Amino acid sequence: MLTRNILIKNSPAITTTRTVLFNNLLLKRNLSSTHITNTNQITEEHIKDSKNLTWSEFFNLRKSERRLNMGSSIFTAFIGSNLSWSYISTMEIDPTQTILGFDPLLVIVAGIMSCAGLGFLCGPVLGTMLFNFKNSNNLKSYSAKNKIFLEHVIKNRVDASSQSFSNPVPDYYGEKIGSLVEYRQWLRDCHTYRNKAKEFI
Repeated sequence: MLTRNILIKNSPAITTTRTVLFNNLLLKRNLSSTHITNTNQITEEHIKDSKNLTWSEFFNLRKSERRLNMGSSIFTAFIGSNLSWSYISTMEIDPTQTILGFDPLLVIVAGIMSCAGLGFLCGPVLGTMLFNFKNSNNLKSYSAKNKIFLEHVIKNRVDASSQSFSNPVPDYYGEKIGSLVEYRQWLRDCHTYRNKAKEFI
């Protein structure tokens, strides 16, 4: 019985399996350490790139990006509504017959509004492309600065679960912050929100 156990334990199949498992474990550890190192390198690179752009310049570019996205959304919404109207105008519609149980005019208006809404949602894609093309020289620094800014927002924003009608959440995603002055005001609003939330607990 003892001899049999020794033969099984030292068999080539079991030895090979153990070797494979051990190699896989080492590979996972190496990949994990490499991933952590790469993450740290990326973070250091972002910090280095962000120094090429001041906060005032960053907020000016951020405003420009938002305006381009909004303008592109309006433009694509207009294009979408016009394309839908040009298609609907070629259709023969009997006003006395319903479409899926609804009035034809209601269906036409809903279709045009849906196409306009879809075009509005696609607008930021065009706006981002225009912004990247327009600011290609500062794009790397802007992206690094934007990441640092978003980390500050995530770190300092309030707990939205404590909001009420008398104590609304102050710009949870920081979308309305357009300057250093507005950022400091946002921090003060967050501090006021936290104080009010503690009073009601």
